[in-house]
Amino acid sequence: MAKRIVAFGEIVWDLLPHDRVLGGTPLNLVFRCNSFGEEGHLLSRVGDDELGEAALDKLVELKISDKNVQVDSEFPTGVVRVTFDKKGESRYEVKEDVAFDHIEFTAEALILARQADCLFFGLLPQRYGLSKNTIRELIKEAPDSLRFFDLKLFEHFFNVEVVERLLNCAHIVRIKEKEMEFLADKLKMNYTGLDDFAEQLSIKYKIDLVIITRGDSGISAFHTKKGQFYDPGYLVEMEDNIGSGMAFSAGFLHYYLNGKSMEESIHFGNAAGALNTTKRGATEFFDKNEVLEFMKTTSQQG
Repeated sequence: MAKRIVAFGEIVWDLLPHDRVLGGTPLNLVFRCNSFGEEGHLLSRVGDDELGEAALDKLVELKISDKNVQVDSEFPTGVVRVTFDKKGESRYEVKEDVAFDHIEFTAEALILARQADCLFFGLLPQRYGLSKNTIRELIKEAPDSLRFFDLKLFEHFFNVEVVERLLNCAHIVRIKEKEMEFLADKLKMNYTGLDDFAEQLSIKYKIDLVIITRGDSGISAFHTKKGQFYDPGYLVEMEDNIGSGMAFSAGFLHYYLNGKSMEESIHFGNAAGALNTTKRGATEFFDKNEVLEFMKTTSQQG
């Protein structure tokens, strides 16, 4: 039976240098979860405008249900300006006070959260009171769901109180390696190294699993009962890294929620994330069999 993964947060149009692509961390996760045969549900909000209408049309094309995507008559659909540095790393400029900042706590959202095998949430939708309060209530009302906090940072928003509250209620936390020293400073923790920081974070906030995505260096993780894990990066020719973190997370959850070992789950997720970097954008389709074939035919770092 497919696992039900509910992703709360932003739907945005990524405004690339030469294109416009529908995205957002929760949307990208749901797309990949669905591609691996799970039941992904998106809980979000768009504006009652041209971009909102286009977003709903695109969700149909991507085979993502819009049943729990609210429409806002006051605030516009979210947009993100995406640029790339010389290393190909993406940078994001996110417009503030948009529809996804105002996701309402509804009866439908409550039912969805209570039925979730995994409730996924990130930091960006915590900028304003309404969405911030909604995810707080959903977490409270879904005590049996696995809670996955994607701690992706955004340059214009960081609130220590919000971050610590979400860390305290998460079972799994994903962090980018390049953001760990910043986090350590803000959380008043000593940063002496990657593995040590993951263990410190797990102990301080009672997190079962801390996952660190390291780009082409692979994945490191610390489990409170099973210790340290590492899976090396794959040798690939990268197209871009948009959505690679969510491809990892979807791949990891596909294995983890279905009872696979920690090693297997991290390994499959790592491969899914690496395969995603060979594609353009976050929603170019590939399925589980393609990931397995990629694992057979693509070398990892020594």
